[in-house]
Amino acid sequence: MSVAEARLDIAGTTDIAGSLRGILDRQRADFLKAGPPSLEERRARLDKLRASLMDNKDALIAAVSADFGHRSTHETLLTDFVVTVEGIKHMRKHVAKWMKPERRPVSINYFPASNKILFQPLGVIGVISPWNYPIQLAYAPMAAAIAAGNRVMLKPSEYTPRTSEAMAKALRAVFTDNEVAVITGGPDVGEAFSRLPFDHMLFTGATSVGKHVMRAAAENLVPVTLELGGKSPAIVDRAARMDAAVSSIVTGKLLNAGQTCVAPDYVFVPNDKREEFVDLVKAKVAKMYPTLKDNADYTSVVNQRHYDRLRGLIADAQSKGARVVEVNPANESFEQQPNHKIPPTLILDPTDDMKIMQDEIFGPLMPIKTYTQIDEAIDYVNGHARPLALYVFSDDKGAQDKVMSRTTSGGACINETVMHVGQEDLPFGGVGPSGMGSYHGRDGFMTFSHKKAVMHQSKYNLLGMMRPPYGKRIERLLGFMLK
Repeated sequence: MSVAEARLDIAGTTDIAGSLRGILDRQRADFLKAGPPSLEERRARLDKLRASLMDNKDALIAAVSADFGHRSTHETLLTDFVVTVEGIKHMRKHVAKWMKPERRPVSINYFPASNKILFQPLGVIGVISPWNYPIQLAYAPMAAAIAAGNRVMLKPSEYTPRTSEAMAKALRAVFTDNEVAVITGGPDVGEAFSRLPFDHMLFTGATSVGKHVMRAAAENLVPVTLELGGKSPAIVDRAARMDAAVSSIVTGKLLNAGQTCVAPDYVFVPNDKREEFVDLVKAKVAKMYPTLKDNADYTSVVNQRHYDRLRGLIADAQSKGARVVEVNPANESFEQQPNHKIPPTLILDPTDDMKIMQDEIFGPLMPIKTYTQIDEAIDYVNGHARPLALYVFSDDKGAQDKVMSRTTSGGACINETVMHVGQEDLPFGGVGPSGMGSYHGRDGFMTFSHKKAVMHQSKYNLLGMMRPPYGKRIERLLGFMLK
């Protein structure tokens, strides 16, 4: 059965769970029959994964933009193509080294045995990917799973249906459904998918949904990697180069119109530098986006629901006393527009009773908080859920080290935002409410591998001295071992 037929069966059946389980069972049976794929097979599959992306580049870019209403072509190329292709190339280059057994020391008590770790593919990996970077966040975990020797079932987001269909078509052209199966559909399909007895499942999305996914996976004791979100802070120290800090924060915040899980969610600045910060934000936005409404570089909010949610956050903050600063360089009206664009909006004097300070924003809105001493910013971060990312801007190494050592986040940057995600030799993942587990590079290979511990006994087996009947010799040996 092809992936297309499997997908149609699911769309037209009343037994969604049974149809999904059938695909999983076929993948697992084929995996067990074939055995672990060789290095050459893994590289060939990574090549096919890359080809499915690059051979369909124009169609995928068009699909993403259509799903968003408007999505900057250059942002899609940078975030969904460049980062993804680099990750696949990194996997292909290093997988031979990662596959090699790892020697481990042997206690002198068991000498001359030897120990090693074998890295075995787990089997069938379930990937549930989100809408905000619909290609990168589907392909990157698939690449890691394939490099580790696994089969993959992918459930992309229903919020970007054109992209999901385009990915299904692209992958279907190069993979059999026993290698990679793409399952499209709505929440009912997603719920049934999360209940399958995968060998491992990776979910990227909201923390609230991640709880349901983890609960469903627990029914079959499926291990999970959860890439969630949270309110990632940026802390601007007094010793920061303010112009450079604002450039990085604005870039990180407005990339994909703020619909980025590691976007700076709110900013801490010294209380006597707030107005300077605000003025610099206005200047940077005007330089990057002289206009917004019809600017091809400025991405839309993905749909009406999220647009209404973001407008509601602004109204709520304003009603509770915040000063709202809309950064609109050309003074355009957004009342009548074909897409869901929202101008960059600063929220000054935010308080924790405002909705904008309670949940991840996921849009071009940026609360700005102030502090007198940097310890106040650190204490605030530590008093809330651990974020997916944290950013500190300072040329004072003492301040850098203080923030890094006293806060906990999934990842972090010093004097930069967002770009740590593109570093393939760094693990990407959250901590606590922002996620568990990680992938990218070798960490992804390890996530989707079983680390089998193997002890190899020598023909000169000294452990024979420890077997009954016991006597004086074992007493002397045990006495030696207990020293």
